[in-house]
Amino acid sequence: MGGIGYGREGNVMKSQKSEIVILGIETSCDETSAAVLVNGTELRSHVISSQIVTHQRYGGVVPEIASREHCLHIQPVVQQALDEAKLGFSDLSAIAVTYGPGLVGSLLVGVSGAKAMAYAAGVPLIGINHLEGHIYANFLQHPDLEFPFLALLVSGGHTHLILFEAHGQYQVLGHTLDDAAGEALDKVARTLGLKYPGGPEIQKVAKEGDAQAFKFPRAMLEKNSLDFSFSGMKSAVLNTLNSAHMRGGTLNVPDLAASFQQAVVDVLVQKAMRAIKRTGVKTLLLAGGVAANTLLRETLEQELAVRNVRLVCPPPIFCTDNGAMIAITGYYHYLAGDFSPWTLNADPGLSLT
Repeated sequence: MGGIGYGREGNVMKSQKSEIVILGIETSCDETSAAVLVNGTELRSHVISSQIVTHQRYGGVVPEIASREHCLHIQPVVQQALDEAKLGFSDLSAIAVTYGPGLVGSLLVGVSGAKAMAYAAGVPLIGINHLEGHIYANFLQHPDLEFPFLALLVSGGHTHLILFEAHGQYQVLGHTLDDAAGEALDKVARTLGLKYPGGPEIQKVAKEGDAQAFKFPRAMLEKNSLDFSFSGMKSAVLNTLNSAHMRGGTLNVPDLAASFQQAVVDVLVQKAMRAIKRTGVKTLLLAGGVAANTLLRETLEQELAVRNVRLVCPPPIFCTDNGAMIAITGYYHYLAGDFSPWTLNADPGLSLT
């Protein structure tokens, strides 16, 4: 079992206010983001400073550059979020910040900044698990979500199936044993000569391709397993390309992209259907950067409709890393009185359990 960890030692809270105002800060990878959320439903502001252009020349995120960029942008991004919300630090009830998992340098910038701000403002500090934040992003548009529900978290670094029974009460049913789905998409995109970030490029190019052109394997593991494995599928693409090059031939990139994307989606959907059958839940939440993939959403909708199961997806802006998801997760921690000590530190390997 894993969860929010209610009751851990925390800092002292200010006197209760009529409104609960949470400032959420996210710096786990290459997005510097801040958002102000009021009473868990009113998103007053949401600011994202992206580093995509900076890292594109390297074909991926360079950790040292990412942390330096966060140092430059965290203060102006937070200030812009407060200005757009027409609020100041004195109006805050708490500051929530991602403390893991992620790039250690990037996380340290956010955690250090949030600690200083919370201490100076005299409000509680709330450390947020980045993965939990992705899942709770769904509550921004769907505050009526009822438990229990199943969450399929698909991102560049993580692929999980999680059963949520209540706030703070969840169980990881399955996870990737090697590459995450988003990681596999990024690596194959790089191999195909597509630009960073790879996942959206795969989807774009795949629209012009035939998803049945190449028969890539679908790793389903043991009969009842809910774990994932994508490294073999990625290797199959590499082997296909190498074989063609050795023969002096070329392959159709859109066909390769479409076929690989289809293979990844097939595994994700089939594993989700297994989990739904096992748990009997009637709601599936999709979360993480790959949740923005159109083929994945459409395929899940089709499969869930015949099973009378509701699919809930965040808007694309809340699929990638963002401060709003940290603010909404912080709101539920706040309600539980779950605050972090001033000794909170970055935890790049933080898990959901």
